[in-house]
Amino acid sequence: MICRRARERSGEPAMRGPMPSLDAMEKIVPARGMRFPLTGARNTASQYLTASSHRSFVIAGPRIDDFEIIAILNTMAKRTTKAAAKAPTAVTKVIGYIRVSTDKQADEGVSLDAQRAALAAYAALYGVEIVEVIVDAGESAKTLQRPGLARALAMLADGAAEGLLVAKLDRLTRSVRDLGALLAPDGPFAAGKAALLSVSEQIDTRSAAGRLVLNVLASVSQWEREAIAERTSTAMQHMRDRGEYTGGRVPYGWALVDGGRLAEVADEQATIARAREFAAEGQSLREVATALAAEGRFARNGRVFFPAQVAAMLRAGDAAA
Repeated sequence: MICRRARERSGEPAMRGPMPSLDAMEKIVPARGMRFPLTGARNTASQYLTASSHRSFVIAGPRIDDFEIIAILNTMAKRTTKAAAKAPTAVTKVIGYIRVSTDKQADEGVSLDAQRAALAAYAALYGVEIVEVIVDAGESAKTLQRPGLARALAMLADGAAEGLLVAKLDRLTRSVRDLGALLAPDGPFAAGKAALLSVSEQIDTRSAAGRLVLNVLASVSQWEREAIAERTSTAMQHMRDRGEYTGGRVPYGWALVDGGRLAEVADEQATIARAREFAAEGQSLREVATALAAEGRFARNGRVFFPAQVAAMLRAGDAAA
């Protein structure tokens, strides 16, 4: 080799004896002097000569020049790469979980079939093995108390699978609090325990980045749910202010008319007015009910008003005022 000839011209004795075997090359000991990493990656001359950040090693055996070391390292890298290529790839076993929130959806089966197809496509694409698909039909995501989910988590705890696969995160839960409980150190999806995978959001909690994305998406989902609830509450309050019927039992003093609107009932409104007058005199709720009965004013069922009914009439009168 060129380096060997250069060594001879400089008067330095050339390496004698056979080239060390690969097994001998792998028998390294810490020392000061020569530096090179024994990794599966291909080592070039520049990498070898400038790898000052690695630990120092010296080959146990005859002294050889730098380029001979590089050549042997390249051979070792090729052998390592071939061995890794022949090694079988580990397949993650997961439990598929699908859910619909209404009995109608469960009966029609459209959403369930769509979720099942999504899980199968994900498994085929990413080499995941689905050991079983568990169904929660007609179950809400507001709580984790669901028979199918409880069975899936029990299977994970028993080691039947390594993760849970869902078509979408909201199929598992819509609550940030519940999600936090699942990801907590004592939860089923804590770091080092079972993995949580989602098809739609491309979530994989086997990595720190996947766990971060999962928490962000759950927070957004919780915000969306609360925002919808606020908008609905505001809209219903506006309907009540306009005298529109918003569901439930029609309150005393009102009647439901065509178009879903509430109209005042004169006799009942007069009773409400008298109840307010008695209350203003300092009478108790029971005394107000007795005074109304003395004037022939009774509840819709023909009986004396209960104190709770009197309180409801007074609140309704105060709101109308």
